[in-house]
Amino acid sequence: MSFSFLKAELSENIATIRFSNYASRNALSKSLINEFLMALQDFSTQDVRVLIIRTDQKNKVWSSGHDITELPQACRDPLPADDPIELLLAAIRSFRAPVIAMVDGQVWGASCDLIMCCDMVYGDDDSTFAITPAKLGLPYTASGISHFMSRLPLNLVNEMFCSALPISATRAANIGILNELVSAGNLEERVLEMARVIATRSPQAIAAFKAQAQLLADAYCLTPTAYERLQSIRRNVYLGSDYQEGIDAFLQKRTPVFKTPDSNL
Repeated sequence: MSFSFLKAELSENIATIRFSNYASRNALSKSLINEFLMALQDFSTQDVRVLIIRTDQKNKVWSSGHDITELPQACRDPLPADDPIELLLAAIRSFRAPVIAMVDGQVWGASCDLIMCCDMVYGDDDSTFAITPAKLGLPYTASGISHFMSRLPLNLVNEMFCSALPISATRAANIGILNELVSAGNLEERVLEMARVIATRSPQAIAAFKAQAQLLADAYCLTPTAYERLQSIRRNVYLGSDYQEGIDAFLQKRTPVFKTPDSNL
């Protein structure tokens, strides 16, 4: 298949999706996500034992996350359940074969969530990871927060979401974001080495393990009251002043000036 914003290929039962929209820092735009979902659908009909997500060329930014220009500017949920990014994350998590992220640059925002949805992550010294909704006044989704909480201790999740500061490659390896920190010149070789090993194992056993592991990781129960409370918390933010200010500041290329927290939160 031919794409405009990414490249997809299959060799030795190893599928690869490469971001190649460097003009937009590989932002997860609706167009890029649509191509990504098409590639996943195509791979689902073939004998794929491993999927690698990477960039086509090493660049400073691996992916800049959600295309901010596509977010609504006010008065509605910026990340509803049918948002393209939500659909992409769900598709990655439900893909039957293991998904390996090969990271050789900066990962921002929703792309950091994408990383958390991958089954394994390998990075080089240039890889960093930042989840940035606090810079935009954006109320992140409960499902997205749970992706981080299933991988990291709560105190680290708190730090990442509250500070929006990047986690360095060395620290990412130490706290478990990275399976392994690899020197830049050896990253591709190391990822392919692991992919080839996995490709020789039972795909049925691995698919069953992956499905069970995700069900166990997601095995939490919310009462109807708690679910309604979650929705109310997010709604108070995206209808409030901080979200409008965050989007305006981004588009105007200035530092946002946020207000005192709403007592309703």
